[in-house]
Amino acid sequence: MKVENLETAVLAGGCFWCTEAVFQRLEGVKSVLSGYTGGTIKNPAYREITTGRTGHAEAIQIHFDSNIFTFKELLEVFFYTHNPTTLNQQGADKGTQYRSAIFYVDNSQKEIAEELIKKLNGDHVFNERIVTEVTVLGPFYTAEKEHHDYYNKHETQRYCQLVIDPKLATLKNTFESKLKKEVKNVN
Repeated sequence: MKVENLETAVLAGGCFWCTEAVFQRLEGVKSVLSGYTGGTIKNPAYREITTGRTGHAEAIQIHFDSNIFTFKELLEVFFYTHNPTTLNQQGADKGTQYRSAIFYVDNSQKEIAEELIKKLNGDHVFNERIVTEVTVLGPFYTAEKEHHDYYNKHETQRYCQLVIDPKLATLKNTFESKLKKEVKNVN
């Protein structure tokens, strides 16, 4: 019997509804929790985050089995399912709360993130340079209950169809071998 090797990753790639939906579908991901990190006040609320004045980013905390999916592979999915070249913006969502960021939990994650960014920039994978912030993880505050599992509960909403569905299509087209079995069988 294979023993799980659970690790934690904290990523911000714009709206956490989008990133949560992407990472929930990956094999080896045990949980994804929406929340806030990288800011200056304790226990922020969504209404405060949306002002952009707290310094927090909408982020997700991922618990994953690194025997199935490595941190580097998680970052590859992260980079290909959002735009890491726009500063403080993802599509129509603008402000520091929507920045692209990797909040590392140890020096190994920091090194992996910095090396991957260097490689992607060197290979000119994107038309512009990656502006993703790589910073140590501070306190992570769980978002309010209505933000959890948002896409799965509201996938017929216009925002979900226009913004999240294309990210999920990219995920399926680019990383199909890494998807959970039940996701592979959905059209």
